[in-house]
Amino acid sequence: MNKNIYIIGSGFSSLSASCYLAKAGYNVTVLEKNDTLGGRARQYKKDGFTFDLGPSWYWMPDVFERFFGDFGKKPSDYYVLDKLSPGYEVYFGENSSLKISENIEDIYKMFEKEEEGSSKHLKSFLDSAKANYETAILDLVYKPGISPLELVTTTTVARVTQFFSTVRKQVRKNIKNPKLIKILEFPVLFLGAKPDNTPAFYNFINYADFGLGTWHPRGGMYKVIEGMVSLATSLGVTLEVNANVEKILTDKKSNVSGLLVNGKTIETTLVLSGADYHHTETLLSEKLRQHSEKYWDKKTFAPSSLLFYIGFDKKIKNASHHTLFFDTDFDQHAKEIYDNPKWPTDPLFYANFTSITDVTSAPEGKEAGFFLMPLAPGIEDTEELREEYFHKIVDRFEKLTNQEVKSSILFKRSFCVKDFKDEYNSYKGNAYGMANTLLQTAFLRPSIKSSLVNNLYFTGQLTVPGPGVPPALISGKIASELIIKNQ
Repeated sequence: MNKNIYIIGSGFSSLSASCYLAKAGYNVTVLEKNDTLGGRARQYKKDGFTFDLGPSWYWMPDVFERFFGDFGKKPSDYYVLDKLSPGYEVYFGENSSLKISENIEDIYKMFEKEEEGSSKHLKSFLDSAKANYETAILDLVYKPGISPLELVTTTTVARVTQFFSTVRKQVRKNIKNPKLIKILEFPVLFLGAKPDNTPAFYNFINYADFGLGTWHPRGGMYKVIEGMVSLATSLGVTLEVNANVEKILTDKKSNVSGLLVNGKTIETTLVLSGADYHHTETLLSEKLRQHSEKYWDKKTFAPSSLLFYIGFDKKIKNASHHTLFFDTDFDQHAKEIYDNPKWPTDPLFYANFTSITDVTSAPEGKEAGFFLMPLAPGIEDTEELREEYFHKIVDRFEKLTNQEVKSSILFKRSFCVKDFKDEYNSYKGNAYGMANTLLQTAFLRPSIKSSLVNNLYFTGQLTVPGPGVPPALISGKIASELIIKNQ
């Protein structure tokens, strides 16, 4: 049995897989093309400010606990978790916002205040969401996506109608208040799709939101990466940075035979790629690629993003750690991402100020700001467009939160479609992978095991179970288990 394996990329899924494979006795080497580990979850530091370049939401804490628990560890062995209060805040207009409490009873009261009778419907909705969450975690998301039969259990059969309705239909069946609808529909954005194109089963993300709460690792999401790196190192994993994989080599029988890394050939007969799936296949000869360019072009991808990392020379008022700005037309912005790709007319956006709750992320009296605007993947990206939308976003932020902030900007750094392509080889510069629509769920997603190249496997947000940090941890486990089984 071959016990040597190379893993391409060092994001959550790759690090997860490296730990499971090392525990199983494999000699694991992780190859990262950039100069720091973490993939899209890297960190940016400047002048005493610290920013997470990628994921900034810590949901589904039980998945992190399960991951570390598989190695006899706990998240608290590596980082300190704080439950955010409020979990997040949503703006609907000037000086008009709702804060989502960390306490479910307070959320029921808030719903009732906004729409009489809605708390009863919310309780019913969350009962369904909790049942779906338990079904997903216990029956579905830890399956390798090899066969449709993986979806068939007594629990899933009883909930089959949930796959043929949508989150939007379910939310709007009883809730009529537009603010409450936006709050309930927003979490599916983490799945990379529109509420009217996401199966109702995925309302389990609402249970993750209201039921399990929003958390923050003190020091930022990168603390999770550091914890995983520490665990991997303790298990004997070798981690290499500035190691760019240029080609996957195969023999005449279509077996993996090596990798071309920084111009040098490394012999190996077993490879797992946590890099972008489409990009990984371009490292093979064309006849060994499972999917054509036409295949990829037809798939529904999650949005890209325009991001700004900003150091402010003062404390920000009237905002929370996570603040969403839903004062414009949600559906119009979604159409300009998925249906008619273009730079948005009047975009929704998200702002993150970790330094409101985490003093380690900015110097005293200052604020670390992270602004994100969802954007169609694959569209034009220029410095002029970035600057135009920077002013649109910050002008709106100032107006909605009733404060002036532009004159207090010490520095800003942008990140957009071009950067996702250059830094992560991301298909069309998408930020979150492939959307979880009905026809892109479970066995209908790109497979973990290559059907054309022996001993080539994939992990990450384009394969099962899908986009997001917890699914990435799970994907690493699934891929490693399949490798161990097949070897």
